Amino acid sequence: MKIAILNGSPRLENTAAMVEAFRQGAESAGHEVEVLHVGKMKINGCLACEYCHGKGEGKCIQKDDLEKIMPAYMESDMVVFASPIYYFAPTAQLEAAWQRVYCIGKPAKATKAALLLSSSSGAYDAAVAQFEGFAKFTGIQNVGVCTATGEENKSEAKMNEIKEFAAKL
Repeated sequence: MKIAILNGSPRLENTAAMVEAFRQGAESAGHEVEVLHVGKMKINGCLACEYCHGKGEGKCIQKDDLEKIMPAYMESDMVVFASPIYYFAPTAQLEAAWQRVYCIGKPAKATKAALLLSSSSGAYDAAVAQFEGFAKFTGIQNVGVCTATGEENKSEAKMNEIKEFAAKL
């Protein structure tokens, strides 16, 4: 299975450790994983111009780093969204990418999706609701949400839990 992980963290800290644990677990089970560091990319917000659904035929009118993630997003069998929680929501960088893939609607091949979230406070409700809405809207199976709160971030036990989760896909 081809897995695309959209890592929305602009830092190489807690979320990066979760992404790496997921990657290791998935690859140990024979899956192909591509990590896309959207937290470090320049992706503008959606303009709501609807160019993508008219003249653009699924392509966004804006030319930015979204073009770097679309091939992997389109070709993946599974999409994983990963982000720290900043004020109750995923990072603005991940939000921009997540909203801009609206140009194609559902990824062409993806049948599964997962969510990885890290936080110091555990305020995950809004991000989880958004992910569940995405899965329902696209018809993609929600295979799970992994969270790491406070001291769990980068703990060996939590990283092993994430590896095992990914290895069982």
